[in-house]
Formats: sequence, structure tokens, C-alpha cells
Amino acid sequence: MASKRVLLLGGHGKVSLLLTPQLVARSWHVTSVIRDPTQKEDILSTVKGDASKVDVLVSSLEDVKSKTDAQQVIDKSKPDYVVWSAGAGGKGAPSRAQAVDRDSCIHFIRAAVATPSVAKFLLVSYPGSRRNKAPWWTDEDWKGTQEVNSGVLKNYYPAKLASDECLTATATQRKDFQAIVLRPGYLTDEAATGKVSLGKIKARGKVTRGDVAATAVQLLDSEARGWLDLLEGEEAIVDAVERVIKDRVDCVEGEDVERMIQEYN
Repeated sequence: MASKRVLLLGGHGKVSLLLTPQLVARSWHVTSVIRDPTQKEDILSTVKGDASKVDVLVSSLEDVKSKTDAQQVIDKSKPDYVVWSAGAGGKGAPSRAQAVDRDSCIHFIRAAVATPSVAKFLLVSYPGSRRNKAPWWTDEDWKGTQEVNSGVLKNYYPAKLASDECLTATATQRKDFQAIVLRPGYLTDEAATGKVSLGKIKARGKVTRGDVAATAVQLLDSEARGWLDLLEGEEAIVDAVERVIKDRVDCVEGEDVERMIQEYN
């Protein structure tokens, strides 16, 4: 694949710091968006010897209050692909989840879809971001998911759900646009294995941040689209991505996509 430009939102996150060198290794150019200028060296240190392929843009996502604000970042970075790996992760005040995980993300989604040169948007979410029980889940899976969503993730859940649904709906405005919602389970800092479970899998489990990053790169470098749940597993990442594309796996199954389209388009 020809060299691509990637806008990485949330560039100082743990997954993003692992993702950046893998994107650069494909000779892609990365614009990494961070909120604190002191984080710049952390970004550049991940690509020692190849820093020419990385631009660091200091811009707080909390300050993105409109599609116009997001469009300015996109116009400055001129990406082919946008990756959202940012957010409060359920931490902090409810207002932060609303401002970043929901509002800012949605502004970037709308701006990306409205920009013809942007071909793909990959949004990092989590398996429990859904309204209905997944048809392949057990009752225990669904009960546990609901408990987490109404408990420790009570602020994060509605914000992420809104963003996932907005991307799914807004992407239907363009046939040439690939919307990918990568939904990893509990993230760990263990060494990457290169093997995962991807697609219609159980509701809860863990996965290394390294494997999330590697899966994200592989998905971006493919024709994948839709919602894809991710946990640790035994299938090589390349094979897993090829399988979900071949079998047209989409974990949005069981959700009301028409309602999403009516609400967000």
C-alpha cells in the first residue's frame, strides 16, 4: 500500500505510543495529537531514527467544541486515515467523558466523513458499548456487561456508545468510507503475543495493549469495516483480520442501525 498519512488523536495514550512506531514502520506519516507539550519527546522516542515521519500537534481535544474546530485539525494534518485512541476512560468528572469521549469524538467523526480525502476512521472503544445483548453472548455475559456499564463505567458508557453509533451512522453517507470500531477488552501491559480473538467473541476478557495496536494497524491496512470485538486468543492477527473481512463479521449485529442513522444523520 502506498504511503498514507494518519491523524492519531490521543497520541500520548499507552496504545498510541505502541501504535505510532508500527504505523511509521509501514512508511506512513503520523500526526500525533497531544494536549501537553512536555509529552512530545515521549512520542518521538518511539520512532528513534525515523522522526521525520512524525509530526506532533499540541491541541487539547477538550477544546474541540464544534465540527469546525475538528475540521481545522484535519485540514492542518491532511490525513488519509483518522484514529481515535483518546478519552477519559471513565476517569474524572462526568463532564470530561461528555466533552472528550462523546462531543469531541463526534465532531472529529463528522469532520472526517465530510472530508473526501479521509478514507478511514478507526475508533477504539470496548465490547460493552452497545444497547442490546449481542446474539452470540450468554445471559451471564450480558448481565456482567450491564453491571459494569451501570457501575464503574456509568459515565463512560453513554459517551462511548454515542460515538460508536455516530460513526456507524455517519459513515453511511459515503460508500467509499471505512468506519472501523475496534473494541478491545480489559487492557494489560503484558508483552504482545501477535495472537488474538477477533469478532463475535465472549463479552469479557483481557488483551495486551501491544496486540490492540498491532490489530489496529492491520485493520487500517485492509478493507475491514464495522464493529470488531477483541480479546486475547490463539489466532494470528493477520489471519484474524483476513477472516473477519472474508466472513463479513460485524459485531453491530443485534443493534438498531436504522435508529442510529435517523438519530445522527
